[in-house]
Amino acid sequence: MHNAAYNRLKARFARIAALGEAASMLHWDAATMMPPGGGESRGEQLAALAGLAHELLTAPVVREDLEIARGEGAWEEANLALMARAHARATALPTSLVEATARANSACEKIWREAKATADFARVAPALTEVVRLQRETAQALAAALGMDPYDALMDGYQRGITAADVEPVFTAYEAFLADALPRAEAIEAARPAPVPLPGPFPVDAQRALCRRLSERIGLDYAHARLDESLHPFCGGTPRDQRLTTFYDEDDAAKAVLGVLHETGHALYEQGLPAAFARQPVGEAAGMAAHESQSLIVEMQACRSDAFLGFLGRELRQAFGGDAGPYAATNLARHWRRVERGFIRVDADEITYPAHVILRFRLERAMIGGALEVADLPGAWNEGLKRILGIVPPDDAKGCLQDIHWHDGAFGYFPSYTLGAMAAAQLMKAARAAAPGLDAALAEGDLSPLLGWLRTHVHGRGSLLGFQDLLRAATGKPLDPSDFTEHLTRRYLAA
Repeated sequence: MHNAAYNRLKARFARIAALGEAASMLHWDAATMMPPGGGESRGEQLAALAGLAHELLTAPVVREDLEIARGEGAWEEANLALMARAHARATALPTSLVEATARANSACEKIWREAKATADFARVAPALTEVVRLQRETAQALAAALGMDPYDALMDGYQRGITAADVEPVFTAYEAFLADALPRAEAIEAARPAPVPLPGPFPVDAQRALCRRLSERIGLDYAHARLDESLHPFCGGTPRDQRLTTFYDEDDAAKAVLGVLHETGHALYEQGLPAAFARQPVGEAAGMAAHESQSLIVEMQACRSDAFLGFLGRELRQAFGGDAGPYAATNLARHWRRVERGFIRVDADEITYPAHVILRFRLERAMIGGALEVADLPGAWNEGLKRILGIVPPDDAKGCLQDIHWHDGAFGYFPSYTLGAMAAAQLMKAARAAAPGLDAALAEGDLSPLLGWLRTHVHGRGSLLGFQDLLRAATGKPLDPSDFTEHLTRRYLAA
């Protein structure tokens, strides 16, 4: 009976996962290929899939089977625990709320694209107000059922076991580091020669071919992936069908190249998940902070390293031509590891990037808690950015409209970016200790030593372990932000 109950649960969760995969593909299509007039019907499609998945997850038989099923090993026991967690979260929410949320998110995301293009926050404010209202309702329902703070309940949906109380002291300590490190880094930057301009323009076709070649070189299997264009780069799909997107700028190839390397890190994680537990909770990624650690260990730790930049410079010159000088590793480092206070999160350097995340963490926490209304978001954004970086955006497109996340209902996600950056530094330190030839391989554009280590210590473990336990198993300790600040000090504060 125990095995029969467990097998029934496995079949049900595989079906729920397949519905999620279908929704992921519809999201990809909406961002890349859907005609402008398809938004309303797409919202209904996504709402229907969300409703079906919710009904499967909350059926009384799920609770009955969870009560009698038993695992026969660590993976099965972890799978059952994650099934129970998913069931508890789902039963806290009525299907009507789940479907309404999916519709509101889809509608708001479509309007956001128009509002961002014209820097018109008023255009999207009513739709965003409805998204926030539903997110508050969701957070309160989850909090009541799970015994958590409402914002923590949303965070828990992206990275289990991490709360605002865990994040706040980490972010406060980083602000103190930033207050000292940023002016020091700027002074060092000012004393160095300006980088030699890269010889653009960079034809889109050449960029597209280079991005694919680089992502293949570092390990992406294009028999199970594709690369397309979208307004906001992302990686979605399924472990066997990864969908990466980027955007191309003929004046700046770095936006696409570095963006694709980042998204390839996400895709490599998905392609390395344990196939034996595909479409099971334990076979999924360990959370979004874990996911961000994998994109950032590839892009920031590996591909912006001195070793890899030498290889990358040769690839860029082969793709675009010109003299060798501008493509030298030292010159690329001056371009792509330049510390500068800027308005745009996705363009930020490693030192200032966490400041953008801290700002969003505090604003979204205030919105969910009711201390900040949507109408007041632009002013609060500008005040917060001035406080933490000393700059004010010239318009809302470079301010509170720049990210898709809130307009698509993703509240509680942003802390994962900086937790992931910190974990990436910690994991890279452990990987270098375990594979002494790692940097020599990077100099040849070879990520296989790093990828092999990650396959064993991160990817192949799926969701068997939570974020902190995953880091303990891989590095011998829970999250240690000092590894990140040490990395930043070595890379940016050495005169």
